[in-house]
Amino acid sequence: MRQIKLSFLLAVFCVCNMSAQGNVAVDTGLQPTGSNKNDDNRFEVSKQLDIFNALIKEVEMFYVDSVDIQKVMRRGIDAILKGLDPYTEYIPENEMADLKFLTTGEYGGIGAYIRSREGGTVITEPFEGMPAAIAGLKAGDRILAIDTVDVSGMPSDGVSLLLKGVPNTKMTLTVQRPGEKKLRKFDMVRKQVIVNQVVYYGVYGNNTGYIYLKGFTDKSAQEVKAAFEDLKKNYQIESLILDLRDNGGGILEGAVQIVNLFVPKGKEVLTMKGKARQWDRTYRTYNEPIDTLMPMVTLINGMSASASEIVSGALQDMDRAALVGQRSFGKGLVQSTRNLPYDGKLKVTTNKYYIPSGRCIQQLDYSHRNTDGSVAAIPDSLTSVFYTENGRSVRDGGGIRPDFEVEEEMAPTMLYYLYTDRDYILFDYITEWVSKHKTIPPADEFEYSDEDYEAFKKYMIEKNFEYDWQSEKALKALKEVAQMEGFVGDDATLFASLEEKLKPNLQYDLERYGKSIKRLISSEIVKRYYYQRGEIQQNLKDDETLRKAVEVLQNRELYNETLNPSLAKNTF
Repeated sequence: MRQIKLSFLLAVFCVCNMSAQGNVAVDTGLQPTGSNKNDDNRFEVSKQLDIFNALIKEVEMFYVDSVDIQKVMRRGIDAILKGLDPYTEYIPENEMADLKFLTTGEYGGIGAYIRSREGGTVITEPFEGMPAAIAGLKAGDRILAIDTVDVSGMPSDGVSLLLKGVPNTKMTLTVQRPGEKKLRKFDMVRKQVIVNQVVYYGVYGNNTGYIYLKGFTDKSAQEVKAAFEDLKKNYQIESLILDLRDNGGGILEGAVQIVNLFVPKGKEVLTMKGKARQWDRTYRTYNEPIDTLMPMVTLINGMSASASEIVSGALQDMDRAALVGQRSFGKGLVQSTRNLPYDGKLKVTTNKYYIPSGRCIQQLDYSHRNTDGSVAAIPDSLTSVFYTENGRSVRDGGGIRPDFEVEEEMAPTMLYYLYTDRDYILFDYITEWVSKHKTIPPADEFEYSDEDYEAFKKYMIEKNFEYDWQSEKALKALKEVAQMEGFVGDDATLFASLEEKLKPNLQYDLERYGKSIKRLISSEIVKRYYYQRGEIQQNLKDDETLRKAVEVLQNRELYNETLNPSLAKNTF
């Protein structure tokens, strides 16, 4: 399934565990009486701020060209924070709506993803049940005007601001649909757009419930609870799979609440520890659970991060669920928000978190960088052993390791270029295919035919689809360094041979990676008809990790012995 999602190739890591603690004192007050370390630090901060302030003034007054101070300052701020870790960032007032969306999954608007294209903006994905989809907008529609405002040449961020607004306000969109000369107008009413985190749930195997959770907001636990109760009441499920693959995290409290659904009240889920001891906090389950006995498997992979790792790690440490998939991302850091002048905020890493066994699963140590600024992962040989409630050994550092590891098929790099193509070649192909097929079978039954794929290959060759290989780029860089250091000389046959082997061959690669490309096309087609839930269903059809999870749950002896090895020892 995840070879289609491609989120690890896009490297979009939305792993922002943000504490709801808000503003707390910055001064730790932890130094022993009589220590002057705090005074030294305060003097150094004051000194550097004076230098920085004077430097900006001098540049603004005397630099030969005009200087956009706002952009200069933003670059400086971003560079300062980037040197700490990837999660500490400045959020100015005009980006606060994005922060709210991450924590609540809500905003006022029409409910659609948009993207810049050739100086304009197109709809790339309407959300199911939201105003854009209800009105009839489709992926590929180019937005020309919003009410009376011409947006045909406006950047997509400007278009986004105009599309968003107070719920229940009316608007009219003028769009150009691909293949049509006549413009279309859509009247719609903005509403409070709620992006559900439980994208899809259903039943697999022998009465096994399945829930896919894509992120953690303040309502994600309610969504999981509702899905579970529906599966239990109306489908009589006897076991459960919670899928956290490609789930980059979200708010910490959402993770604690989801753990609380499946373990007894009063259980410790995690402890946060940081420089300021008064910020340290232990989170426990505080509600009665909905089920503590049903056999359960949690699915994880390398893109399961942050809150996903809290849930999967806590359930593993409590021996409440077996884990299936691949090792998780390894983010054991917590961010809190701090108010800044002019209604901005600082999202800053304040703590590490420790799950019930006592382990921290943070993989990278940002406080000890290499001389080139890079950060190394903690090798397995330096990790420590901890123990679950039933005495199973687990390790810290490097994420959460599954109980049953399933090798995930590596997506060829070509899929990345197809998925992110700036020329929209794949996107346009899907749009054209959909325009010729008014309906398709249900999402889990749809099959993209070999005949259609042959037509797609011809289409790609006609469009002269161009793509680069990372290995080709790396070889070019190596060759330049080798030439600079005098290792190539007159004999460059080795590099010439490698360059020839690494040169993209479109026709060959379309055949070589046909299976993976067909999966991608299938999921993209299904999404046009059945939205994200259909995409998930289509991708689950040949999902080896899901198949393994069902197998584990159906073999109750294996399941029980995995969570409690003493059962195996006492069997005669």
